[in-house]
Amino acid sequence: MLMELSWVEISKKALISNVKTFRGLIGRDVKLAVAVKGNAYGHGLVEASKVILQAGADFLCVNALYEAEALRKAGIKAPLLLIGYTPLSELKKAVQLKCDITVYNLETLRALGKLKKPVNLHLKIETGNHRQGVRLDELPEILKEFKKYKHLKMAGLSTHFANLEDRINHKYALYQLRLFKKAYRLLEENGHAPHYRHCANTAAAILLPEAHFNFVRVGIGAYGLWPSEKTLRAAEHAGIEISLTPALTWKTIVAQVKEVDRGSLIGYGCTYEMPHDGRIAVLPVGYYDGFVRMLSNKGHVLIRGKRAPVIGRVCMNMIMVDITQIPEVKLEDEVVLIGKQGKEQITAEEMADLSQTINYEVTTRINEMISRHLVA
Repeated sequence: MLMELSWVEISKKALISNVKTFRGLIGRDVKLAVAVKGNAYGHGLVEASKVILQAGADFLCVNALYEAEALRKAGIKAPLLLIGYTPLSELKKAVQLKCDITVYNLETLRALGKLKKPVNLHLKIETGNHRQGVRLDELPEILKEFKKYKHLKMAGLSTHFANLEDRINHKYALYQLRLFKKAYRLLEENGHAPHYRHCANTAAAILLPEAHFNFVRVGIGAYGLWPSEKTLRAAEHAGIEISLTPALTWKTIVAQVKEVDRGSLIGYGCTYEMPHDGRIAVLPVGYYDGFVRMLSNKGHVLIRGKRAPVIGRVCMNMIMVDITQIPEVKLEDEVVLIGKQGKEQITAEEMADLSQTINYEVTTRINEMISRHLVA
């Protein structure tokens, strides 16, 4: 077997615990859908999905048809909700894969109607995020078209919050919620009340019970990560006590140990000058793998339970770290890029702060070609 230069370990125990935490929050009468788009937020689409279903999820949410196809090929028969855009030419395949389909334009509705196959539709309403969604004043035209196709089922009504993760004050989210309820009433009055109503993401699942309705879509929380520091603080302020455990650990190995003299210039651009005689380790991971260039001269890794600073620029496939203070390091020692080693830990949030981004991007950025392994 070839030795891996970099790999991701996914804790089954953590995933199961997180999913069960959200099940406890929303109750048994509410459908629990977990988003596995973006390679399950970097955790491995098929690997994570199987554990998430084992833990009690009712639906899996995917963004694109290729994700649905991969899940079906892996033998997963659970309900799938396509929440991204499906090209008109691919709708037939989506129906064959038995996906529920998110709809927010007349063209998709008409194309599905012409297929003359039963399909569950989830109509997405524009309430203030201004991404996908049908405006309330467009609903009459959508309903008029929908009535032409008896084989189409209005299975769900959805929307998405714009800033719930970014505010302690939820005024705008509550405004969106009112618009969503108004849309439901309009559909109900026209005899097309959808069975499922869903707008609650991770933050809403935790902070807004009134947004649960009968279907909740959990994303990043299922993987043990908080949507934001503000969400965590808002939960604490509200007296909501839940424990989320990060499921992902990203590892590599030491590919070279070398002595360097004081004054040596490290890496491309000579951006780091060694302040002392010492030792560095070369690690076979770089920005191609998802260890972004923003971490140049700022990031850290863990080797033998201690922090080693990244020195010099992050390369496409390599980084260099200062191991002068960790003299016991040797070739092919295990290195942790995200996760725990000994008493130390590097979190996705720490890496996100240094990279001027969010934890979502840190984990989804990890190259899909890097293998994912389920561990206990």
